[in-house]
Amino acid sequence: MTFRRYIYVDLGWRHQYCGLFSLEKDGVTWYFVDNEHYFCRNTLYGEFDDGERFAFFCKAVIDLLPSLDWMPDILHCNDWQTALVPIYLKDVCTRWEAVRRIRTVFTIHNIEYQGRYGEDTVDQLFGLDRGWYNDGTLQMDGDVNLMKGAIESANWVSTVSPTYAKEILDPWFAHKLDPILRERAWKLSGILNGIDVVGYDPATDKNLYETYDAKHLEGKAVNKAKLQERLGLAVDPDVPLIGMVTRLVSHKGLDLVKGGVDNIMTYSNAQFVVLGSGDWEYEQFFKEMQAKYPGRFVLCQGFVPELARKIYGGSDIFLMPSKSEPCGLSQMVALRYGSIPVVRETGGLKDSITDSGDGKGNGFTFQTYDTQDMLNSVHRAIYAYNESKDGWKVLVERAMACDNSWGRSANDYIRLYKQLINS
Repeated sequence: MTFRRYIYVDLGWRHQYCGLFSLEKDGVTWYFVDNEHYFCRNTLYGEFDDGERFAFFCKAVIDLLPSLDWMPDILHCNDWQTALVPIYLKDVCTRWEAVRRIRTVFTIHNIEYQGRYGEDTVDQLFGLDRGWYNDGTLQMDGDVNLMKGAIESANWVSTVSPTYAKEILDPWFAHKLDPILRERAWKLSGILNGIDVVGYDPATDKNLYETYDAKHLEGKAVNKAKLQERLGLAVDPDVPLIGMVTRLVSHKGLDLVKGGVDNIMTYSNAQFVVLGSGDWEYEQFFKEMQAKYPGRFVLCQGFVPELARKIYGGSDIFLMPSKSEPCGLSQMVALRYGSIPVVRETGGLKDSITDSGDGKGNGFTFQTYDTQDMLNSVHRAIYAYNESKDGWKVLVERAMACDNSWGRSANDYIRLYKQLINS
């Protein structure tokens, strides 16, 4: 990195050092905000002073603009941690003419996490005039709500999938922000995330036992056999292997899995592997299933990146029955590796996976959050695998041909940026 300069950022009564570094990589110039007191931590989130840390970052973004040799057209902010950027920008617009043409985009990745604090934080922590709270911009249910403030203040609000943009207008998904979003629906849209198709490429992935592509699926069969061997499963190419790589938490649809595993293991010849960690309730349940179905069901606790790749590469079916999923990336990675997704039609899962019942889809889907509906789709997938190896091969090739690259998403963002700049 190259050190550019340093300034001091004032935040309420605080007067903190703020360094600016830059780095050129792959034709892009990256800028970094430096303050070890706030950011030299072992974790990104979950610190006791998150409100202060991220307010400092947001204020630094605005205060460092004169230190650049250029002025941005767009400030694109993501989730509550950067929600104060549009507000700080508006706050200085009245006395700083050079920034008045800057447009702001605020992207909601998960509406559940909103950045809520007590009302006294407006001036004492965030260094803003109380008017930002009293006029309703930051006020919600008697608290400061940073996400609400960004929705009110940004020029545009986006989410990480078109379906999620519609879902968060519904109280079921919006965690009380639906009235605010419905009032601002004219500036709301969804753009589906992408994946790194270079990093996630079975043709070059060194984490796999053997690389392969859609035209040479023998390598996928090798990965399945070696994965079965590693996990203590019966090494059998004719048995469908179901994989899950997930956090073991409720909204990932694990209540449905709890209700359906016995049915899958009893009425099919499938094997099942789960990789993840999370709530004790689910960890214990999957341990019980491993003991109940030895040689057929395996729980791998924790997050092991190389094993995750091997599960994508070695599994035949990838189960993702989420209660909610703003975008989801695992189903896209599964497609890339030829593991056929079984998903619930919510958020980005609905936008990226279509049911193959008509002979054109890339997976198996179900609509309602119901164990039996999930089981119907799982058994359809197992039946398709067992019924015709040639038909399954066609489905795998179709899945691997799907374009979930960032190139597609980037073009949508470029169109949005141009629309805002010209408005």
